[in-house]
Amino acid sequence: MKPVAFAACLLPVAAWAQVPFNIGEVFTLHSAVLGEQRTLNIALPAGYQDNDTARYPVIFLLDGSATEDFIHVAGGLQFASMDWIAWQQPSILVGIANVDRKRDFTFPTTIAKDKEQFPTTGGSAAFIDFIGKELIPFVDAHFRTSPDRLLIGQSLGGLLATEVLFKQPALFRRYLIVSPSLWWDGGSLLKQPPAFISDPPHAPQRVFIAVGKEGKRMVGDARKLRALVQKNPVIRVGFDYLPDFDHANILHRAVMDGFRWLGGK
Repeated sequence: MKPVAFAACLLPVAAWAQVPFNIGEVFTLHSAVLGEQRTLNIALPAGYQDNDTARYPVIFLLDGSATEDFIHVAGGLQFASMDWIAWQQPSILVGIANVDRKRDFTFPTTIAKDKEQFPTTGGSAAFIDFIGKELIPFVDAHFRTSPDRLLIGQSLGGLLATEVLFKQPALFRRYLIVSPSLWWDGGSLLKQPPAFISDPPHAPQRVFIAVGKEGKRMVGDARKLRALVQKNPVIRVGFDYLPDFDHANILHRAVMDGFRWLGGK
């Protein structure tokens, strides 16, 4: 493992000293399911090392490399879990760095244009197996985790998070789904019966969905997703329409809104 670090700021020569500023650690996990090495960026809550009994919720972040969304989501979580904010409990953040997100976040499609634009498509079933059979057990074995798990995904990551929600909802208690690409395969996922309707005891506790000014199809599909989740009255559903944000810049606002809503009473 190695630290995720940044160089110190420039100071006057007399006062200058270089000290690493670590926000997490980098782990490598070999996946037998995927047949490859996977990189995990993991940030522990403040005080974790000083407390040998407390157990913490785990937030799993898709698109979670240092050059993707890990650093700014880690900062948002640090703010959201401050005592005087208390939108979230202090939590372990697990960023899953990508190898091929177009492969891992999509199921097979019947649409020729999808296949042309995404030539490696169709690996989501294996990736979900990796999460359930390898990643979650790895994190539980190495850290003091509680059963409270949250999955965050945007765009194709939101498509993958929705597929998990529909097919294996009990993997996570909470879902934060931003701008999900539910247009994939002609919107076929929204036409499938979600497992949380046919098997209510395994439904998650809370689902938060956010979408911005991203076109009629994206907004409409997000609203359809909300309506489907609401068919199970046990699940608390939050929805955030953010017309001042688009697909490129919605994540930060949506995640902070989601942290506040998902952590509320």
